Amino acid sequence: MSDKFEFIDAEYAAYRESGGQYVPSIVKMCIWMEVSRSGFYDWRNAPESATARRRGDLALYVGKSFDDSDGTYGYRRVHADLAGWGVPAGPELMRSLMRELGLEPCQPRPWRVSLTEGDGQEHDIPDLVQRDFTAAAPGVKLVGDITYVPTWEGWLYLATVIDCHTKMVIGWAADDNYKTQLIERAVGMAARNYTLGENAIFHSDRGSNYTSA
Repeated sequence: MSDKFEFIDAEYAAYRESGGQYVPSIVKMCIWMEVSRSGFYDWRNAPESATARRRGDLALYVGKSFDDSDGTYGYRRVHADLAGWGVPAGPELMRSLMRELGLEPCQPRPWRVSLTEGDGQEHDIPDLVQRDFTAAAPGVKLVGDITYVPTWEGWLYLATVIDCHTKMVIGWAADDNYKTQLIERAVGMAARNYTLGENAIFHSDRGSNYTSA
């Protein structure tokens, strides 16, 4: 019976915290779970009941699982840990306990390789953009970078040239490598197909393929 009371308690708290317009009442949830409302309130208000002691014991397991994951596990994976340790408890109870303990998982960012490789030399290259990526007219300020796309045949490297005024990709090139020639083709396309200002600025990172002769 206490499992049903735990489920009702956890679900009711979750509905209220979600901010939704519809929050089912305790009465309705007791009817749905086929338990008495008075029994639920007696269970929830009982001082240091067996259930309260059990929740305290479970909180120690929950804290261990969460800490062992470096703070990345949500309630489902914590529940899987406890099941593996032979500790019986439902997933909704895990969610309720983690909420009570203030345990919010922080998912690490996926690993991505950097394509910015310096050439080990000092370059006197002024930053003409100064973090201002807007432009009053097209063709006067451009930005470029290289990204990579997984394919069945390996990595495809894509160099782009974007106009800061229109936000359009005005030049691009793709290849199985990201050498300087890839950038040259992208910039060449932009120069052929777009009217560039006399003192147009092209801004990029300082990777060796952008700083090379």
